[in-house]
Amino acid sequence: MINSKEKIIEHFKSGIKKTNRFKIGIEHEKFLFNSKDNKRIDYLKVKEMFTALLEFGWNPILEKNNIIGLNKGGKNITLEPGNQIELSGDKLNHIHEACAESQDYLFELRQVTQKLGINIVSAGFDPISKLDEIPNNPKKRYELMTKEMPLGGELSLDMMYRTCGTQLNVDYNSEEDFIKKFKVVNSIVPISIALFANSSIVEKKKSKYLSYRSKVWQNTSRGGLPKLFFENLDFEKYAEFVINFPILFIQNQENYISGKKYIFKDFMEGKISEVKNRYPTEDDLTMHLSTIFTENRLKKYIELRSMDTCGWDCLCSGPAFYIGMLYGNLDEVYDVISNWDKNKIINAYLEAPLKGFNTQLMGKDLLYWANILLQISNKGLEKRDILNKNGKNESVFLTHLKKIIEDKTTNADHMISKFSNSEDLSELYDK
Repeated sequence: MINSKEKIIEHFKSGIKKTNRFKIGIEHEKFLFNSKDNKRIDYLKVKEMFTALLEFGWNPILEKNNIIGLNKGGKNITLEPGNQIELSGDKLNHIHEACAESQDYLFELRQVTQKLGINIVSAGFDPISKLDEIPNNPKKRYELMTKEMPLGGELSLDMMYRTCGTQLNVDYNSEEDFIKKFKVVNSIVPISIALFANSSIVEKKKSKYLSYRSKVWQNTSRGGLPKLFFENLDFEKYAEFVINFPILFIQNQENYISGKKYIFKDFMEGKISEVKNRYPTEDDLTMHLSTIFTENRLKKYIELRSMDTCGWDCLCSGPAFYIGMLYGNLDEVYDVISNWDKNKIINAYLEAPLKGFNTQLMGKDLLYWANILLQISNKGLEKRDILNKNGKNESVFLTHLKKIIEDKTTNADHMISKFSNSEDLSELYDK
């Protein structure tokens, strides 16, 4: 029963791990299109695909007899509102393992999608479909979210149905370690947006944005980058933030009940008659924490959520970039950002989706800062010195980002030039 602030603080403290037990969790989403008509796949096609994947040892996850996902060991494939699929990876020890996991998944996915005439798109925003063209699925919570999310942010449905991101989950070894890491990851969100921008085409046209996905998330209910996140935010302050945050929904057995009239404090005080004034369980708290859609958030680990989905060739570069800093070289990166002005960070955050590397932050452009952070990350990965079977350490996964910085050309720029030359939709699909 979660009926006090202390219980929430305990929840966060229970995530503390010894440094040598730190894990890496990666989640990445993909769009799926029918190759015949370039339309997003519907739920019937999803069911075919999930059934075919069972041959690779995946097990079905059901909700009211509908298949809504798959799991295998510590990995899950989940279904997003517009039938985007997400791999939530296992808890792994290093980037070599994480990258191998992604490659295994890609192999299985390719066998199935090629057989079923499905194309994959690795972009932060659906480059083809209009919102009203996208099919939904029978996952119950999405029905409620589709009704209520637009009330708090005008692009909330675009977020649900037309975005894909890459997410990284990282651990902390103490409350002080959390405070430091959380300040770092929130301070560098503008740089992350610019460096991983990969959503420049919208409805088959060049948008003005390099990361239209980030623009959408900035205009999504329950999202954004709160000023509070730039303070030395400890578990107690984050617990207070959570307690006073509106509830999106409450799961009551198999049903989802709207929480729009309530904040979590009401639930903790037994004031919600729709659930017979019961108190929240640990599961209710976990659900509430996962419906706070800020750029980064705390559960029993820190979730980093500001990267556009990336192609298979660069999928491991984002996690490597962050792990080099957060696990390999935290003090140095903290020294860089510790005196940054939060108002300037927020201004850069708002401008980065449009201006990319040309955005200014603390008197320098984001290309300058991306280069500084990449060097810090590289040093951190060298220091970790975790080798693959060819004797290469994890810094091998930064090659893609080094090229982006050297050429001053992001994935979004590549997408614009490839697509603008021919306006051929096949240029948008993964090869």
